Amino acid sequence: MAAHHTRSNSFPSKQHPLIPEFDEKLCRLRSSEAASSLTLLSGKLSGLQDLHDCVDRLLLLPLNQQALSKQQNEKCVDELLDGSLRILDMCNTAKDALLQIKESTQEIQSIMRRRRGDESSLSCEVKKFLNSRKVVKKALRKAMENKCSFSLVNKDQETVTMLREAQSITLSIFESLMNSKKVSCEEVSKSNEFTSADTALTLLISQKMKKSDRTLEENAQNELQKLEMCIQDLEEGVESLYRRLIKTRVSLLNILNH
Repeated sequence: MAAHHTRSNSFPSKQHPLIPEFDEKLCRLRSSEAASSLTLLSGKLSGLQDLHDCVDRLLLLPLNQQALSKQQNEKCVDELLDGSLRILDMCNTAKDALLQIKESTQEIQSIMRRRRGDESSLSCEVKKFLNSRKVVKKALRKAMENKCSFSLVNKDQETVTMLREAQSITLSIFESLMNSKKVSCEEVSKSNEFTSADTALTLLISQKMKKSDRTLEENAQNELQKLEMCIQDLEEGVESLYRRLIKTRVSLLNILNH
């Protein structure tokens, strides 16, 4: 979980209405960082978009621009720029991972619709789907390992601290995405879409697929359809967030290079 930073009351534009708006959005995201449902994660991505929209508007405030300009040669600003690049890389990794899972999900559904007695291709694709998730998780974990650490800042560097807070919660939400397969004992009854699809597919290929197994096949198809829709929502959320992160980075670079 990302570390939470505490800001002092010396923030130059503390009375500006964007400040409490930023705090409210940040608090809302922190309240349930460890979401397991993909639907909840999609909502978190939407919340991140709103937060970074707020950050971009904060960067338009003259006092904040002046504060960042004065600190442009300091280590904390370099860390912010490095952090933004790492988060963008993580977005790209997540997009590739989601696309891979969605394509595998669609292939399984296609095989189930057209197969006629050939169970080997279905079993092979299901195993490929289950194994690909390990590869995806490994790639996301590697991206998470590259996240940067932050040095201490002075109390007059509040603008930097707010940008750090936005980066930290973003990393935390992506960590939830990486761990979305994990479900604790008390959450079994409300397991996420990945777990439901995995269970249905595992049951399906463990049977000999006689006519009496039609219910298992229909259940697997339903779970795959729900998973595909969730992944589509996540893809759109990550892409929208990526564009906002690019906008924030450009705004920051423009301030520092002005």
